[in-house]
Amino acid sequence: MLATVFCAPAGHAQSLGGWADSASFEFGTNPQQRMLRVAVQKDWERRWFAGNGHHLSGYWETNLALWRLRAYENVPGRHKNIAVLGFTPVFRYQSDSKLGLYGEIGVGVNLLSTLYKNEDKVLSTAFQFGDHIGVGYTTAKWDFGLKFQHYSNASIKSPNAGANWIVAKAAYRF
Repeated sequence: MLATVFCAPAGHAQSLGGWADSASFEFGTNPQQRMLRVAVQKDWERRWFAGNGHHLSGYWETNLALWRLRAYENVPGRHKNIAVLGFTPVFRYQSDSKLGLYGEIGVGVNLLSTLYKNEDKVLSTAFQFGDHIGVGYTTAKWDFGLKFQHYSNASIKSPNAGANWIVAKAAYRF
């Protein structure tokens, strides 16, 4: 299935109504857990602050992730999987050709399948905000990026320890 998503020809994306411009696979890590995430992105047509061959634009991202915790409920070696469904608007500063280096920032909403209790950290709500800041490089068909990702409920309820990740991304453009 992933091969189909990543290698779909442009006509295939159009046959789905043009709902996505790219699909990505991401791997995130920190000392307490690992994350795998798949996502689809839809580019914005709007451009702001255009000048000197660059502009600010962005995309919508819908993603599904799996977090693998290593010390669930503070028990070393007790593993727990958490599924996470997310939606994020992302602002990206890039060249007018959309090729080469870029910087981006996004803040979205996420729903966890169960409460996060790992090591000494607890996220007391299944609803979490997810924000990131990242850099990357885009070719005609591929987008490679690296970002810092943070999840938190913005102190809606305590405790709210937050979860941080370093995330590597590879996306294929249809």
